[in-house]
Amino acid sequence: MSPFGPLRPSASGEGARPSGLRRRAAAVGTPAAPVRRRDRRGRGLRGTVLPMSTPGYRTRAERFDDLVLDAVEDLERRWAHQLDGAEFAVEDVPPSNPAPWEHGGVPLGRYFPADAGLPHRIVVYRRPVEARAADPADLADLVRDVVVEQVAHLLGRAPEEVDPGYDDGH
Repeated sequence: MSPFGPLRPSASGEGARPSGLRRRAAAVGTPAAPVRRRDRRGRGLRGTVLPMSTPGYRTRAERFDDLVLDAVEDLERRWAHQLDGAEFAVEDVPPSNPAPWEHGGVPLGRYFPADAGLPHRIVVYRRPVEARAADPADLADLVRDVVVEQVAHLLGRAPEEVDPGYDDGH
């Protein structure tokens, strides 16, 4: 038996070579192997690609959350009393079963009325909204439109009344 494990014949049938991973023979009293400071390709330790102080450090999901918060803050300035206690949330994708009032297509957001002690809830679905946006500026506009539409459902008003800058051109 070899110190590297059992021997097996090579594919060409010439001689024998070790199989499996190579292991160092650990004899009693032998010092432990030094800690590796480089990976197997000889590269050194790696740090973060971007420092935390740069704007690019934030993930897409965190940037999307910021867009939703900005839209909600703008609406709360005008509709603070009516939106008091309402919850806003972001989920990646909608559940697979559509609500009874939804007809075809993937929803970009949903309004859930208050029920059994739960407050009004508005959920914006990140992935479908991102898929429909052409660029970051379009994404910000689309997020704002989705939030305005769902707040309009909550208030029982037209989206143009909720936000005069609402554009139904999407």
